[in-house]
Amino acid sequence: MNIKNIIPGVVACIFITIIARLLSLFVPNIGAASIAIFLGILLGNTILKSKTLLSGTKFCEKDLLSVSIVLMGGTLNVYSILNIGFSGIFFIVIQMICTIAIAIYLGKLFNFNNKFIMLMGAGNAVCGSSAIAATAPVIDAKEEDRGIAITIVNLVGTILMFLLPFLGEVLYSSDLMKSSAMIGGVLQSVGQVLASAAFLGEDFINLSTIFKILRIILLVVVVTLFSKLNSHYEKKEEATDEHNANKQVNITIPWFIVGFFILSIINTFGVIPESIEGALKGVSGNLEIIALAAIGMNVRFEELVKQGPKALSFGLLISIFQIIFAITFIAILL
Repeated sequence: MNIKNIIPGVVACIFITIIARLLSLFVPNIGAASIAIFLGILLGNTILKSKTLLSGTKFCEKDLLSVSIVLMGGTLNVYSILNIGFSGIFFIVIQMICTIAIAIYLGKLFNFNNKFIMLMGAGNAVCGSSAIAATAPVIDAKEEDRGIAITIVNLVGTILMFLLPFLGEVLYSSDLMKSSAMIGGVLQSVGQVLASAAFLGEDFINLSTIFKILRIILLVVVVTLFSKLNSHYEKKEEATDEHNANKQVNITIPWFIVGFFILSIINTFGVIPESIEGALKGVSGNLEIIALAAIGMNVRFEELVKQGPKALSFGLLISIFQIIFAITFIAILL
């Protein structure tokens, strides 16, 4: 790694992060993460389009986000899941399974490539940008697919962030368990969950976060699932090629997913002090925003124009089905 080459891009991403943080003070319901990625897209296609920034933005997009995912694990406590009970746990599991299934089904109807479909499935089922970033290297997804998936998931998530509290009020009269399950079980990013639940109150923030935590903990399961699914797809493609017919496809879990899982286990046993846990949460959050700014900068308008409307329709349909699933399973289980 040439540090001199990455500095300009890193500085640009930090600059965007600072601006996003400042703007989020005036529009806290949107959040710095969503602002950063949209600022990244805007500036990366205009005044910050220089190729000299590319090495730094790639570093932020890949390495800093990987570190952010690891540190996120140090903020999770497995025991907190018990607060939502067995029915709550089952609700999240079945909701995630149905989300992945509908993403694959709709993706085939839209005729998207398998890797993009898996990225959308992971992003919607688990935790948005972080899940997409974790899945992408495992399935060897193209950078443009990752960028578009993250952009679509964040855009749709921002819309849902305002819609779900309203649905919770209309459908459940803001019942704590049911409204929290809706928000924590559907929204993609942790920031979106916190912002959306804030419309309803502090108790909703805490319980919605627990529902969301369970989805994040299951990230390693989803990544492993898509690793095997990608291996299956590749073997089917290679079966038509005699030279590659017997090729072995290795399934590996990225180091940052392993680190994430280890830290979450350690934190569950109370080894990490609350002060350190708070620091990890802060650092992880800031690194994620820097990485999202970089991801935005690496998304090109011409690619969005080419794939955007179709991809946005795909993302919106997944979320509509997620809401339908959530309403159905909440009525049955909670």
